[in-house]
Amino acid sequence: MKIVTRNEELLRDALSCIPQPSSRTSLASCSRLIRFEDISAAAFKIQCGVQKTPCMYSRLSKQYGMDIYLKKEFLQYTGSVKERGVLYLLMSLPQEQQRKGVIVASDSNFSMAVAHHASELRVPVFVILCTSTAPARVRMCREYGAMVISYGATAKDSQLHARRLAQENGYLYLEEEDSAVYLSGLGTVGLEMYEQVPKLDAVIFPAGGHCGLLAGSAAALKHLNPHISVIGVESESFPVLQQSLKAGHPNDDQACNNHHFYGDVSGVCFGSNSLQLTGKLVDKVVAVREEDILISMLRLLEYEQATVDAEGAIGLAALVAGKLPELKGKRVAVVICSGNLELHLLQQCIARALTLDNRVCRFSLVISDCPGDMSKLLELLAREEARVLDIKQERTFVTSELFTVEVICTVETRDKMHTAQLRNALLERYPTAAWTER
Repeated sequence: MKIVTRNEELLRDALSCIPQPSSRTSLASCSRLIRFEDISAAAFKIQCGVQKTPCMYSRLSKQYGMDIYLKKEFLQYTGSVKERGVLYLLMSLPQEQQRKGVIVASDSNFSMAVAHHASELRVPVFVILCTSTAPARVRMCREYGAMVISYGATAKDSQLHARRLAQENGYLYLEEEDSAVYLSGLGTVGLEMYEQVPKLDAVIFPAGGHCGLLAGSAAALKHLNPHISVIGVESESFPVLQQSLKAGHPNDDQACNNHHFYGDVSGVCFGSNSLQLTGKLVDKVVAVREEDILISMLRLLEYEQATVDAEGAIGLAALVAGKLPELKGKRVAVVICSGNLELHLLQQCIARALTLDNRVCRFSLVISDCPGDMSKLLELLAREEARVLDIKQERTFVTSELFTVEVICTVETRDKMHTAQLRNALLERYPTAAWTER
């Protein structure tokens, strides 16, 4: 991309265009320039179909030493920012293709957005899911209005089946790729944030497996103000974007070993066009640990009453981990792009995050198996204002002297300082107390 002027720049990257009527199985690829006008047109066209989500000042600002504004895209109808690109993509399809219908094959946020908006536009929509898909995802796609078909043991099986059905029946097979239309729809997030928060210094986006939101929004923001720093955040477990930028092409060597947790930021599904756009417009890409993402999820739940998934929390995780010290004292917007976290994962994530945040701890100690000794331990815990979550007694397999009992106790504390205070009090009373390291 070559910048012509600050205010009238064209993003000279070749991006895929909308499908032609003859394209039956997938989006056709052809060169096309994405301009700021494309993003503006997308914003006008989808304004009645998606939420203009708030970008609100966060109480987390004081904790991290900067003015933090959270763009709450998880408030979209399907809980994901993907609705913006999907709606504009569907509205741009030829009428003949809208009449025939579309088909997708994944349990991602993209598929749920397609299911909802295709139904709203009265476009026949089919979602092919593998038999291992979580029942909640299957139910949600049906409730959004899609015809859901379970097929195959793996995602690859369902995708092959979907392509075959598309070819045989004239459906358009949709998958998340970097067409100009899709990127323009996602780029409307950047437009809204610029309008909602004056004098922005930096904007933080999720990156990783698909950088369409990062690339499209960067195009809008850099056109409006080239001095706004645009930052992408991905996981240390699979830094696909950083490695792809270094290699100059999409790198699929990094595999995700925890797909259900990371969701749409796992794997490699961005195209070379999004990669080129990201390389030209994005100022920085950082990677965060899984522990930082979990604590970020906990912070959002406590301070913002927002239940988000890993993709939604990964942007804030860069601030939690201290990866961006240069933003201290600055005005920073963070995109919270997704809130589709499965219930069984929610419980595990919060429990783990509390442990990582030094607010749930476990210790074991041996006391005399005499009346009153257990009550003395509980009195100490009460005096130190620790909340007992679980307590177990082991008598049979105690290896110390006779007539003793091993007590294994899990307690909740206020913070790291409170945990240290409790530990010192216990060690003073019970020198052999052992703490379970997290």
